Amino acid sequence: DTFTGFLPPLLPVLITSLSLSKTEAGLLRVFLQGPSLLQPVIGHLADRVNLRFLGILAPAVTAIVMSLVGIAPDYTALILLLTVAGLSSANFHAILSVAAGRLSGHRLGRGMSFWMFGAELGRALGPIVIVSAIRLLGVARTPWLMVAGWLGSVLLYVRLRDVPFQPSRQQQDLSWQLAMRGMGRFMVPLLGIIVARAFLFQALTTYLPTFLSEEGVDLWLAGTSLTVLEAAGTLGALAGGSLSDRLGRRPVLAASLLTSPLVMLLFLATDSWIRFLALLPLGLTAFSIAPTLMALTQESFPQNPSLANGIYMALTFVTGSVMAVVAGALGDLFGLRWTFAASAVVALLGVPFVWFLPSRGVGRESEA
Repeated sequence: DTFTGFLPPLLPVLITSLSLSKTEAGLLRVFLQGPSLLQPVIGHLADRVNLRFLGILAPAVTAIVMSLVGIAPDYTALILLLTVAGLSSANFHAILSVAAGRLSGHRLGRGMSFWMFGAELGRALGPIVIVSAIRLLGVARTPWLMVAGWLGSVLLYVRLRDVPFQPSRQQQDLSWQLAMRGMGRFMVPLLGIIVARAFLFQALTTYLPTFLSEEGVDLWLAGTSLTVLEAAGTLGALAGGSLSDRLGRRPVLAASLLTSPLVMLLFLATDSWIRFLALLPLGLTAFSIAPTLMALTQESFPQNPSLANGIYMALTFVTGSVMAVVAGALGDLFGLRWTFAASAVVALLGVPFVWFLPSRGVGRESEA
């Protein structure tokens, strides 16, 4: 996630060096996140066979291709690099997030909080790492950063080589057709929440450095602002799932969906150092939703958690890709300030969908 976090702060550089429009820049997110459509397939396989090594290799593969993005000679090369990174990321998230859930036992919300804490910490480090590398080494030497990804894969191999990944026979005996049949009532309101949240989330995480650069902020400080947002997001991710274990999934989701748009409007209404301070509560609230949704999804379908989680992740990443393009197109037409404000209004529309989520796991209800 540190390496996939390179893309947003690189967008101002790529827009200038390759003469890209904001819409073309937003499309790059599609190629990075589009392969997540395969996550349900990967998850279905992971419910039946051991895909440990695909997950272990993912950091190395992602690091190699993302370290080359800054020196890509043209738009076609960017598409190829980001597609490979997207495939690697899809393997990592579909396989290892459910493994983390299984290892969490009865504290699934807390386990997903730790998972998302690592993810958001990586995305927080990504922008500051790449803009610092560009400032200190120059764009031409950024491929050296891939060494960190190689070391990450080595560490995963050492730590996970003896961890059991093979699912139970009960999970293997439940066909994907039967599992999919019971997911509709859960997935419809889930999709509503994902779509409402994605516009605000993608506008922020994709275009925050670009927005601030257009407002006259230095590139390093604009990239650092994304790190501030993501750093606050790590705390939000850590707290969100744990709080949902204690307070319930739906109250935590409703509070987050209601608060984050209001803080976004506060961010737009301020300037100077107050604006950067507003990034802290914005990150805390906007990022607390994901671990709660992941926990709710996995516990709702205990016989096929990887398949259910894969569908959730695919919906999240693909919706995010589409919304990144929409935000870019609106930014070209009306400006990013207007786009950020519109994203806050759309996010509020997700609140009613929370109450259509089952209060108990769908899978557990069917078992009863």
